[in-house]
Amino acid sequence: MVKRATSSETQIKNMLVPIIQAIGRSGKFLYFLIAAVIVYLAYNYFTKNSNETTIEYDTNLIQTQIKNVGKLIVTEGHFAEVLTYKDKGGEKWYIPEMLSSKKALVVINADVTVAFDLSQIKYDIDEKNKVLKITNVPKEEIKISPDIKYYDTESSTFNEFTGDDYNKINKKVKENLAKKIDKSTLKSNAKNRLLSELSKMLVLTNSMGWTLQYKGKEVKTEKDLELKL
Repeated sequence: MVKRATSSETQIKNMLVPIIQAIGRSGKFLYFLIAAVIVYLAYNYFTKNSNETTIEYDTNLIQTQIKNVGKLIVTEGHFAEVLTYKDKGGEKWYIPEMLSSKKALVVINADVTVAFDLSQIKYDIDEKNKVLKITNVPKEEIKISPDIKYYDTESSTFNEFTGDDYNKINKKVKENLAKKIDKSTLKSNAKNRLLSELSKMLVLTNSMGWTLQYKGKEVKTEKDLELKL
């Protein structure tokens, strides 16, 4: 862009030289008026062309940066848990002889991931006002992969283990794991990594003289961005 500006000034000077010489020879006002018009038009032409080139360059740079940021952030964790499952049968028939407890010792080892797919970031670029507007940041995706093993399983003819029992256990396992995840640092670690990636956009826009907006508000510092996430 420096080379373009130098070339523009050279062209303007080249156009002005013969005009100035003509003014010197004739001294007529008409030549002066023509020179002024040419200078004005030349200035507008080269300035406008330079601005358009700069905006286009800035826009392409911002889009490239967002593309580079658009990756999958994943934080992983491991949780272990032991549950004792008990259930009494025969209660719905109110027959004491049929009341027989079924139980099992359940050992759970679960791998958990908390992820942000930053390729799903949505944004608008206001070239006229030099504003990058982030319109959407994807929600966290939590994936729980439990390995459930049953030990000391006991049941009876009247109260056997069924698919419904295993569904209940799976549901309880996931509920307990969800509580553990909320109390852990998995989510906060993933959020910190998300903030680190989005901060790159803030640094870029600030360095270019652009403004970053999220949720309709201007983001001036990393703290502003953190409060809006």
